[in-house]
Amino acid sequence: MLFWVLDIIYMKNNLSPLKKIILLLFVCISGNTFATEKFETNIDSSDLIFIGALFLTVIIVYAILRSTLNKLKGLNSNSDFIKLLDDQIYDAKERKQVFIYLAAMFLFMIVVYLFVRGTTWESHITEWFNLIVRWVHIVFGIAWIGASFYFNFLENSLNRTEGLRDELAGNLWAVHGGGFYYLEKYKIAPKKIPKELHWFKYEAYFTWLSGIVLLAIVYYLNANAYLIDPEVLTISPIKAIGISIGSLIIGWFVYDLLCKSPLSKKPALFWIILFLFVAGFSWFFLQVFSARAAYIHVGALIGTMMVGNVFRVIIPSQKAMVNAAKRGEAPNATLGKNALLRSRHNNYLTLPVIFIMVSNHFPSTFGHSFNWIILMGLTLSSVLVKHYLNKIEQGEKAVWILPVAVVGMLSLTFISAPRTTSVCDGDAPAFSEIQVIMEKRCVQCHSVNATDDVFKVAPNGIKLDTPEECAKLSDRILNRVVLTKTMPMANKTGMTQEERDIIQCWVENGAKIE
Repeated sequence: MLFWVLDIIYMKNNLSPLKKIILLLFVCISGNTFATEKFETNIDSSDLIFIGALFLTVIIVYAILRSTLNKLKGLNSNSDFIKLLDDQIYDAKERKQVFIYLAAMFLFMIVVYLFVRGTTWESHITEWFNLIVRWVHIVFGIAWIGASFYFNFLENSLNRTEGLRDELAGNLWAVHGGGFYYLEKYKIAPKKIPKELHWFKYEAYFTWLSGIVLLAIVYYLNANAYLIDPEVLTISPIKAIGISIGSLIIGWFVYDLLCKSPLSKKPALFWIILFLFVAGFSWFFLQVFSARAAYIHVGALIGTMMVGNVFRVIIPSQKAMVNAAKRGEAPNATLGKNALLRSRHNNYLTLPVIFIMVSNHFPSTFGHSFNWIILMGLTLSSVLVKHYLNKIEQGEKAVWILPVAVVGMLSLTFISAPRTTSVCDGDAPAFSEIQVIMEKRCVQCHSVNATDDVFKVAPNGIKLDTPEECAKLSDRILNRVVLTKTMPMANKTGMTQEERDIIQCWVENGAKIE
């Protein structure tokens, strides 16, 4: 239904802008009424706004796609756009499959909101959607990163001097899986474009799309639990989601402007400015969102920059060069250089994104008081590791780079090490005091019979119902509750510093339960 609406809005010229807006409102209100009556879901005005925002976001992305392709060929009509879209995605069958996949991912979110929100199925369905989309995200991410690493390896390792034909920029012999391979790279394009030409783009598109869906499932649908931390900033879920989406869009346009500026001709200065740009966004996110959400948003920002490179620069440039070659014209070599530059950027940004996504699960990083500095240290160290690998592939010696990166990461280990002083000023508290705190602040989630409005099953299987379970997990409780203060999640249950001190004193004295 979503893409049927899009088709009406963008493919039917007889609808005025006012009619288009009315149609959107009708769809949103109808969906709200239908779900409320048929499935007895608790959808309020904020849910309706979110659904409307979701439709608007998809429409904007759709419009950008159309505008980009139209500009690429100087087209104005919708019919020409469809023809070009067919050419971009080979044939109607593949185009249909792409839209089916896109519709399915967005419908995941709509189904969660319209059919299970406020019911006993909400937590269960959300958890499974989380698992499925996360799996899809990892699968496409591996494919995208693998292709990026492979082609940058080729670029770094090509033979560029010996026995080359005039039209070639380089070649490479390789052996893998019991077979020998011979690859050639043309300076611009071959004289005749082969009929079968493989494109590497959907890996990037679906990695980003599945990542955005995952961001919505984890952080948007549970904004009060994951996205918002009242101790950082008291903000409504709608505003937080708006800041999240807006920052990703703004971040891409700022990055794109940097790439098009004279800075792009000064690599060292460009990377310094880009590093400061990401650092600024890191600091900003940590002033608005929970620390964990801030980390994931930095990763989403870099990922958006990377997929933007593919969608807005690399693929359009390659498509223009292919079309020029098909027409018998000399392809514009500048387009190839721009595509290669953005591909290089993606290559260096890959490891930071992976490290950020992994570190998001370790509270000693995002839970530290210097969390944004730690984040930037991880980013810089990751870039240095990739630079070292690139230099090795190019046959250059880069002995100093890897040790610097390793020392940098080890330094972060010491920087993030807990520094605590004893808070005990008398006898150790009795476990009865600890049990009262656990029952008041923790077992809503971490229990066999969880009562939290979001977590119906104990997160990570951690249960604190019995004294024995509390004592067994005392080290983990100390780390999450006292040292990093990342539990309770966004301090949802309002644990006080005094209560944290009592828990610390109990653990320091052996976590006794008798």
